[in-house]
Amino acid sequence: MKSVTGLFALTVLLCYTISSWSATINSHEADFSKFGSLELRRTYNFSTFLLDRASGMLYVGARDAIIAVDTANLSKRKLIEWSVPEDRRKSCVAKGKTEDDCKNYVRLLEFLEDGRIYACGTFAFDPQCGFINISSFSLEKHDDGSMMMETGKGKCPFEPSQHYTAVMAGGILYTAATSNFLGTMYDISRATGIEQERIRTEQSINWLSDPEFVSSAFIQEDEKNNPAGEDDKIYFFFTEVAKEYDLYTKVKVPRVARVCKSDVGGMKTLQRRWTTFLKAQLVCEDRASGQRFNVLTDVFTVQHQPGDPSSTHFYGIFTSQWEREELSAVCVYSLEEITKVMNGPFKELKKSCENWINPEPIPTPRPGQCLNSGLKEQGFESSLKLPDKVLTFTRDHPLMENSVVAAPLMIRNGITYTKLAVTLITPSSDTKQQTATVLHLGTDHGELHKVAVVGPNATLIEEVRLFSAQEPVNNILLYKDEALVGSPLSLVKIAIVGCSLYSTCEVCARARGLGCVWRNKEGACAMAKAGEVVESEDLVRHCNKGEGLCSPPVIELRVEEGLRVLLSCVQVSPRPCRWENPPGSHTRRHNYDLEVKVTAESLGTYTCLCDEVGRDQPPCRKAEYQLTLENPSMGENVAIAGNRHFLASHIIFFVMGFVLGVILLFLIYKRQGGMRGGGHSSSTLEKGRDLLPSTDTPQSPSSASLLSEAVPLTEKRNGTLNGHSIGGHNGMHIYTNTSGLKLQESAVNLAEELDGRERAGPDGEEEGLGEVLSEMEEEFSKIPCLRGAPLALCEESSI
Repeated sequence: MKSVTGLFALTVLLCYTISSWSATINSHEADFSKFGSLELRRTYNFSTFLLDRASGMLYVGARDAIIAVDTANLSKRKLIEWSVPEDRRKSCVAKGKTEDDCKNYVRLLEFLEDGRIYACGTFAFDPQCGFINISSFSLEKHDDGSMMMETGKGKCPFEPSQHYTAVMAGGILYTAATSNFLGTMYDISRATGIEQERIRTEQSINWLSDPEFVSSAFIQEDEKNNPAGEDDKIYFFFTEVAKEYDLYTKVKVPRVARVCKSDVGGMKTLQRRWTTFLKAQLVCEDRASGQRFNVLTDVFTVQHQPGDPSSTHFYGIFTSQWEREELSAVCVYSLEEITKVMNGPFKELKKSCENWINPEPIPTPRPGQCLNSGLKEQGFESSLKLPDKVLTFTRDHPLMENSVVAAPLMIRNGITYTKLAVTLITPSSDTKQQTATVLHLGTDHGELHKVAVVGPNATLIEEVRLFSAQEPVNNILLYKDEALVGSPLSLVKIAIVGCSLYSTCEVCARARGLGCVWRNKEGACAMAKAGEVVESEDLVRHCNKGEGLCSPPVIELRVEEGLRVLLSCVQVSPRPCRWENPPGSHTRRHNYDLEVKVTAESLGTYTCLCDEVGRDQPPCRKAEYQLTLENPSMGENVAIAGNRHFLASHIIFFVMGFVLGVILLFLIYKRQGGMRGGGHSSSTLEKGRDLLPSTDTPQSPSSASLLSEAVPLTEKRNGTLNGHSIGGHNGMHIYTNTSGLKLQESAVNLAEELDGRERAGPDGEEEGLGEVLSEMEEEFSKIPCLRGAPLALCEESSI
């Protein structure tokens, strides 16, 4: 066993000596002296934000607490403690929940029309809601001093980590959440208001199929520009398991659902259920590669023309269910496109085979349609007067045939975005700049990224680290040219508007789409003057270091032969990239990145070129690397060069060598035990057998090796030796004894042989080992090519 010990030690040594490294990234730490930050001791899990834009007060829901923070001075704050009574906490723990989960996580804060705040928390898996008096900032109580609370079921999730969304429309709360303790029932409901008008979705997988709710939005019609008298609408965004695809695996799809504000349910059919519930699939697809991003994680709603509801757009963060690596994309959908799909054809579920087919003729009035002036003139003043035929069709056809399709504004590899906020920068009429969209993206590692989208181009402007890598960004609110960014433990206020934010020429050059230009004389970034246009080719000239958007510095990487190096190319626009590399190099693409195996032929320059502004313009050089050889190879490894990619070192070959070495030594000792087993007294063997478990299966005489047991075992299980090979005609198959007795006999023989060999001394051991090796060579030369046994029939044993 000395060889085994040595091999194991070598493997462990290689595991610890193989190293990986990474190049630095272009992000920087936030300078908190320029803006505010908030951290509270013993207060955790900041989960929901509510901003009073008139007073500038921010209300934060946390664990067992509600906090009021003055956005002008984050150090000024008030706190309400709202904890769970001890008896309820113990009852929650008794039901199998953890101590941490059996607290009160405040997940909902909404303003009521009377000026109070409606607050709901998980309350140890028994959701409860209370009322906050803003002037005194306290929870309201009854005359007897008890807390004024009402049930929060259907308004707030039971579990702290469950996905849910809520929106207030006309003083009425609309929610999408789980509605039972186990988290197996899901509802989109009108949760407050008149009891008879509190309606919800039908409990059917065709309506909601294991959804993960993301966001909601209330779209109020323009009173001055609504000639048809259209009803106000509420939109819900979520990801659910698709039922229209007949696949073995669960396919997730992003959805948008719509209900109407005046809907009160049907008279008989769909009683206390939505009669206007319709949903459609959202498609975020890169048309060049055909890649789809099918998991929706966040949505931000913004009006492109303030005051015009018809200009509403929904920006969404998407990722992919199928990708192993981190990947994020941003797509945008207009309200007009969604409305067009909702007015289109329906999908129909054929009951016999559960497959979706084309719909049958649509009844009148159109199912799922919101009540407008025309329908009211026809006598349909309320959804209670809709015919059963229409309501039955609505119940059976919630899904639309067409999808809402969009191409990504940006794609980012190696990054997981969690939250999104959008600002629109409209240039003045005397400039030639286009309207720019600025995406403020929070990551799961506490960073805030700013991306400018101008026309078809997306440019990463900057990356700022706000929190530790363990704190994901879970809230972003925009207020007065600032962003209020929250994590589960912290709150930060950061300025987001103005060219003066960009302190270097390189960052200022990236923000050229926002109308920014670098002034060499002042050494600062400023807004372009009227009529001034900064072209892309001027960026290098304006920057003293010559580092423009398309002139990145050359990164020299000193590598060792045998390594695998991942070269990063950051491209946020969904436009193609290509690599220029030495002709003899061995490479493989990972999205925009390039993996290189270091050999003598692969040394040299690697350049990533990406299309930015169209086919007529030259490609933009995004990254350039120079690979030079440093030391001889120490083994195959993976090294990462780039923003934030880390690949584990490949040691599978060493593990395979270790396993093969152990198997070889086992066969040697096994063979030696079989050769010397006959020399021992039968009494010793019988003593060993007495220690073995009994079995009813007859046993054949002890064989010299596992190989010799293959033929009798095959005959015993199948009646005759099979002539069909499972693994190929040249493969040698080894069958093990199912009874377990023969292996234990061999183990006893091996133990006795080892004892005898120890008594023989070192010389005897070396002599015996040489003899065994010689005999093993003869034995292997005589082994016939064994063939596999046939599979047992259904009625035969398969054990």
